[in-house]
Amino acid sequence: MGVAARRLPDQTRAERNIVWVEKHCRVPEGRHIGRPVVLREWQRNELRKIYDNPDGTRLAIISFPRKNGKTALIAFLLLLHLCGPEAIQNSQLYSSAMSQKQAGTIYKLAAKVVRLSDSLRSFVVPRDTVMELYCPELGTLYAALSAEKKTAHGTSPVFAVHDELGQVKGPVSELYEAVETGMGAHDAPLSVIISTQAPTDADLLSILIDDALTGRDPHTTISLYAAPPDADPFSEATLQACNPAWGDFLNRDEVLRTMETAKALPSLENAFRNLHLNQRIDLNAPFISSGIYRACQGEIIPELTGRVVFAGLDLSEVGDLTAFVPVTPVEKVWHVRPTFWIPGKGLLEKAKADRVPYDVWAKQGFLQTTPGPTVDYDFVAAWLWDLHQDVDFQKIAFDRWNFRHLKPCLARAGFREEKLEGDDAIFVQMGQGFQSMSPALRDLESAFLNKTIRHDGHPVMEMCARNATVVSDPAGNRKLSKMKSHGRIDGMVALAMAMSVAGTWTEGSGEQSFWEVI
Repeated sequence: MGVAARRLPDQTRAERNIVWVEKHCRVPEGRHIGRPVVLREWQRNELRKIYDNPDGTRLAIISFPRKNGKTALIAFLLLLHLCGPEAIQNSQLYSSAMSQKQAGTIYKLAAKVVRLSDSLRSFVVPRDTVMELYCPELGTLYAALSAEKKTAHGTSPVFAVHDELGQVKGPVSELYEAVETGMGAHDAPLSVIISTQAPTDADLLSILIDDALTGRDPHTTISLYAAPPDADPFSEATLQACNPAWGDFLNRDEVLRTMETAKALPSLENAFRNLHLNQRIDLNAPFISSGIYRACQGEIIPELTGRVVFAGLDLSEVGDLTAFVPVTPVEKVWHVRPTFWIPGKGLLEKAKADRVPYDVWAKQGFLQTTPGPTVDYDFVAAWLWDLHQDVDFQKIAFDRWNFRHLKPCLARAGFREEKLEGDDAIFVQMGQGFQSMSPALRDLESAFLNKTIRHDGHPVMEMCARNATVVSDPAGNRKLSKMKSHGRIDGMVALAMAMSVAGTWTEGSGEQSFWEVI
């Protein structure tokens, strides 16, 4: 049945599949269009890694830079399982992509391979209007899915290819989860991810790659074609080493021109490194890079009781994240112990909308949920009052625009008037514009660069640090921008305010400030 290929006695499963592709598939486009496919040795090795794995492969990850023949390789794999030696009667196959256009590209290329092949077009029926390939003799069906259309639920694929999963921001993809959970009914399902790397360590593909590289699961295979972080990004040797199709069907001259442009225009460097060197580079560079942020991670004090504490409080709007970030000096290093609140109502919906696991963090204790649809200011004020009984609050900075709403809540909680306003006030109103935030960011940046700040890797705080980007005015003053950032940054806003009021702290009258002592 189908376009059969009987395995010879001395032939492995992968070798049989290689022979089938080269016999029945045709080059779908380009200068060799219509000719029989000749797989390159690196492509053959990928098939060997997938199909000759002695433990059996459940998930295969192949990550390389763009323009290395990704979509064609996807098409060949799909056809192997649709009508070739890997086909299972009456089975479903899917490719998943982030956009409908991208999903259409995969389908169109696979359909071209079918229409150009005398043997395949006798068995496979392309359905262009719904982006499906159907093999009537076997009853097998391939469909192209996209995150833009909610069509994945209820599917039960035995084979799936996830195209450019690196475009998923954050650790959650509803489409990926729907396809993967739908494969549970089969004895030996196979998923293949083919993609350039995601920008950050916290994105879904990065998490899957990092887990695969540990070798924890023998049923997962991985091939990562990427330039090392310390490699010269503007070297032809670097490009050649991480692009398997270099000088073949990858246009060497065009990539070198792109390299020279990125070298001349630093604003294009991150995109070049991500797309052509397959490096994990965030195209929207954060205020504090991930490397610098993680260099300041370490063990912190277990509690704030009895300590001098400065803090920043970033109050949420309606149902958003609220952040309280205190800092306390320990041997000339500021220890950071943040607390975050989010409304418990609609938590799963917020997690899906922001593409971050709020529900998981809440279960792990990193995120506090409050009753109702908002974080009530009276709740926050009462919490601060309870903490104040054991902690020596020096200053707590917060957005001045929220003062008229917060002040009566603080008074009801127990804070006296002189602690709310005046020379002895604990609570300090702080603007969020360039004038107030620029010096605060300068102090915060200095603390990270000098490693005079320490955090324990709190996942919500790390998310905020990863998302936080700055904008500048014509004079070079900076501020954190929630509008320009690509996720929640409330923790970093609160930390900047905390460090602003902490920067003037002195250990007793007449002594130098903390920053001058260090």
